[in-house]
Amino acid sequence: MINEHFIGACREFLQPKQILLQAPMSEHTTFKIGGPADCLLQPASLEETRKILQLVKEYDLPLTFVGNGSNMLVRDKGIRGVVVNFAAAISSIRVTGNQMTVGAGALLKNVAEAAAQHSLAGMEFACGIPGSIGGAVFMNAGAYGGEIKNVVKSVRAVTRDGEIKSYRLDELELGYRHSIFQTNGEAIVEVELELTPGKEADIRAGIADFTSRREAKQPLEMPSAGSTFKRPEGYFAGTLIDQTGLKGLSVGGAQVSTKHAGFVVNKGGATAADVVNLIHEVQKRVKAAHGVELQPEVRMIGEK
Repeated sequence: MINEHFIGACREFLQPKQILLQAPMSEHTTFKIGGPADCLLQPASLEETRKILQLVKEYDLPLTFVGNGSNMLVRDKGIRGVVVNFAAAISSIRVTGNQMTVGAGALLKNVAEAAAQHSLAGMEFACGIPGSIGGAVFMNAGAYGGEIKNVVKSVRAVTRDGEIKSYRLDELELGYRHSIFQTNGEAIVEVELELTPGKEADIRAGIADFTSRREAKQPLEMPSAGSTFKRPEGYFAGTLIDQTGLKGLSVGGAQVSTKHAGFVVNKGGATAADVVNLIHEVQKRVKAAHGVELQPEVRMIGEK
């Protein structure tokens, strides 16, 4: 159970709606799967985030960061300690010239739309990624030949000591589905993007093209965490899984999508254990058929 004194200290600067106890993570992830978080906090500012992290350190509590809850699988017994959820409360978007300053909780589709409104190109690739800008930096999200590292100028974060720290692009260690934040445990709070002036009509045409391609190929009508596996060098995970005849393969409520084999979907009532067991089965069969070891792209967090 979470420390009552910690909760009391949080109530001194957070509103009741920002403090959720025994919060079912199925309501905070795109997979719609996951047990309860002991304590889920939703800060609305950099200062609130700083205070939360200072208290977490003072009370020596486990800490997990969650954005829009895409690209993650929360295990069935949930998450112990404190979950800091950067959602709508910290999602401001400011535009100055060809630069955008974006709160970590801003959804990528909203950032792409704001860029289009200001005739700024570079965010089109992210229009359909179901995540937040903070999560996109954390994973160096990419699609259709674009990556977040191509548009990030700097990031403001809060350290585990509650200190505010700024990172330049060359300090972020952005690689394939990787950033420095996967190892340093700091909270991404604000992202500065540098985009390219363009014509709004051309930018919107790019967004429309990516959207139509995504809708045609991906199982957007079913809960998932996005692409389940990383791209193996020289291959495409979805193609390998399809060639192995695994479309539609199910374990409990988890299923390899019949629309795109690179996605594991929740067809209804899936548990995290169902998803994990299905991932393992796909890995085993693809390795046997093609000699390729698939690695999950989805982050798995919490207790089994």
